[in-house]
Amino acid sequence: MRYIIVCLLGALATGCGNKYSSFSDDVVDRKSHWTIPKARQGQLTEQEMDMARIAWKYFENNYQESTGLVNAVNNYPSVTWWDAASYMAGMVSAYELGIIEKEEFNRRLIRILTTLNTLDLFMNELPNKAYNTQTAAKVDYGNQPGEIGYSALDLGRLLIWLHIIKHRYPEYATSIDSAVLRWNFCNVVDENGTMFGALLEKDKPVQYLQEGRLGYEEYAAKGFELWGFDTTQAAMAEPYSTINLYGYDVPYDTRDPRKLKAHSYVVTESYVLDGIELGWDLADDRSAHDYNYSNDWIAEFALQIYRVQEERYKQTGIITARTEHQLAGPPYFVYDTIYTDGFAWNTISEVGEYLPQYSAVAIKGAMGMWVLWDTEYTDLLFDHVAHLYDREKGFYEGIFENGTGLINTFTSNNNGITLEILLYKQQGKLLTYKDNVAPSLWEKALESPFGYEGQCLPRRGAFNSKLK
Repeated sequence: MRYIIVCLLGALATGCGNKYSSFSDDVVDRKSHWTIPKARQGQLTEQEMDMARIAWKYFENNYQESTGLVNAVNNYPSVTWWDAASYMAGMVSAYELGIIEKEEFNRRLIRILTTLNTLDLFMNELPNKAYNTQTAAKVDYGNQPGEIGYSALDLGRLLIWLHIIKHRYPEYATSIDSAVLRWNFCNVVDENGTMFGALLEKDKPVQYLQEGRLGYEEYAAKGFELWGFDTTQAAMAEPYSTINLYGYDVPYDTRDPRKLKAHSYVVTESYVLDGIELGWDLADDRSAHDYNYSNDWIAEFALQIYRVQEERYKQTGIITARTEHQLAGPPYFVYDTIYTDGFAWNTISEVGEYLPQYSAVAIKGAMGMWVLWDTEYTDLLFDHVAHLYDREKGFYEGIFENGTGLINTFTSNNNGITLEILLYKQQGKLLTYKDNVAPSLWEKALESPFGYEGQCLPRRGAFNSKLK
């Protein structure tokens, strides 16, 4: 059932007159007469609940009581804030699905919030890119002591989950706000709404570099927007273009990796996270779960990302669910893309090395498409990956496309996202708001920023406009 966006591509990223603002089984592209698939919703089956319990096993095994942090990779005591946010997602999901009791949820959440409130920051600005999970000390990517900078993308995801938690459980709002109020935002978001990461290399001054490409950039920007920051530039699709793959116009970021030293990856993960956590809505959209996507161009881009992978399977027989994933050995991590660096279905390392042997069906990619688009193809994806677990360790990272077996490693990101995907099926959009909640510590700090001078908190007027 091929679907083609009929809006002019030049207007796609600014909206299409809400032509597709209500995606459901009853909504049909009038030009093509093809139905836009709906998300899966309802109580989890016995099998799905079993999968959730297995995914939670990872967090039982890798929890560090001393800090409240969880290892990003099985038995390796290091974590980034993207992975820590995935743990928070998994923890909320485990509680909401009845896998853990409120007592355990409280204990775990209090411990990690205590760490966030006492953490040594990078240059007294923002959380370092990586920390030792046993000591909460700043480390490099080799888990050696030291500070290396911060990631705007990772912090954007962390801000999304801190925001979700403080609104689901207002009793924790003060602890969460206190942690974020320790941060200095002066170098992470500029006056144009562009996001910057920090890079510290040996014997060099700190470099503040624009961070984020299409998909990831807009998702992380929403994290800052939820806290009142203006991320206008980062939230825009431009600069982008499309490439036609199997009849679908796939969007990609056109910034040149040769000049900017940053690759532009077209993968599934950021679009899935935007859908399940934020409902493909704008950051100031406080509506509950529905099929009216106020960030309509993101919803349409996400649909193209799904459809092209489905079509690849139909035309080649290769089951496809592409996103970044961990490996059990060197180089330990790859971007398994739909398109990057001028090539389709390109699997590369972080330094750009071509590694087609590591192309895989990623669990989080397959499960994300399964829950967001209810189709025969995603039924197949579910059947392909639902059994790829070790009951004592959690879900494997994925299974290689070339038939050489499982990716024999277990991660916080994969298992946390798997849990939140299952919670989405049962509850819908994960960001929810309660009525009649008193202004939080964060809001009060923006009203009267005495004591927070020099931290570049958002202006109160801008914050108010975000909440309308």
